[in-house]
Amino acid sequence: MKNYSKITPEGTKDFLFEECLSTRTVSYILGEVFSQRGFHEVLTPGVEFYDVFSNPAAQIPQENMFKLSDSKGRLMVVRPDSTLPIARMTATRLQNEVLPIRLYYNQRVYRNNRGLTGRSNEVMQTGIELLGISGKRADLEIITTAIEALTRCVPDFRIELGHAGFFKALLNKLPVSDNEREDIHSFIEAKNYSALNSFLDTLEQTKAVAAIRRLPRLFGGEEVLNEASELCDDKDALRPLEYLKEIYDCLTKFGLGERLMIDLGLAQRNDYYSDIVFSGYVEGSGEPVLIGGRYDKLLDIFDSPMPASGFGINVDTLAKVMLSRGQIKMKPLPDVLVHGDDSFEVKSIKHYQALTQSGLICENSVFSTRDEAIAYAKKKGIARIDFVNEEVETVLLN
Repeated sequence: MKNYSKITPEGTKDFLFEECLSTRTVSYILGEVFSQRGFHEVLTPGVEFYDVFSNPAAQIPQENMFKLSDSKGRLMVVRPDSTLPIARMTATRLQNEVLPIRLYYNQRVYRNNRGLTGRSNEVMQTGIELLGISGKRADLEIITTAIEALTRCVPDFRIELGHAGFFKALLNKLPVSDNEREDIHSFIEAKNYSALNSFLDTLEQTKAVAAIRRLPRLFGGEEVLNEASELCDDKDALRPLEYLKEIYDCLTKFGLGERLMIDLGLAQRNDYYSDIVFSGYVEGSGEPVLIGGRYDKLLDIFDSPMPASGFGINVDTLAKVMLSRGQIKMKPLPDVLVHGDDSFEVKSIKHYQALTQSGLICENSVFSTRDEAIAYAKKKGIARIDFVNEEVETVLLN
């Protein structure tokens, strides 16, 4: 049998030194943004019952989930999504909370991405959920929080706005099965426009078909909304466009300029979004670092209907971009290596503690001899060693 003890599973990796520091730094920055805006941190279990994600409204394919069983033989999954567990928690643990409920999280999610296509199976994700309220003010609160979060990390992000209601209204006009609807959604999400057009060619060429065929090109500024309005005359499709224009007009006042775009072909990976949807992109990453939107019907799954919206940020991707740009402040070298001679180990530790309390960055020597400590300090680039005996002897290394 082949031994896999020295490698990590596909879609996962070890994080070392600067990578850990950058991930922790980004999580801290984003957590500060969320808490300053009144959101409270929660943490859900890493393992949940499969039932939390199996409802068709959840729209997470079972083949994308890592499954296992508990001691009673019940089917479990490793957390593939943060929004659904938080919806479960809100419906069961937060029923008596004053609405709206503002929550944020920072935890890993696990998805079995078939073929990977550059995506990791394990992702550190942070985000917010605003539960129990709907309307323009709530949507602006979510989107402007996303803008502030990205602003604190990178200056050159782009926000793309769409509306799930527009896409679904067009789909409802097509004579297709649920599986075919899912295929269309997958084609658009993957930007596989050749497959999309091939499928649409098999249908009667109605206005709705023409509009869906045009979706990938409905990207740009306000003019996109005018073009989309001309493509369809269905009120269920026009109403989302009118609302999207309202949100777009409000957000243009943030001075985002060309960094704010409309993308009516925006198809989120999770199909539980019901209304406004948005994504955030940064230079250096082909995948969106932020995905969010409104999901007003999701809590119906847990018998606790209420409107809700939120977004999630891929911390690993954002940290990688910031690290590559030199935006993460690396941990400095120790100022002092403290080495205690034989029988002076405790005194050495006390001296080390006194130096750190004075503001110096120190490392306590774990070597047996002074020569070993000196050799180590030279290799690490530590410029000063304090040898602790009856007295403290300071040695400066060139």
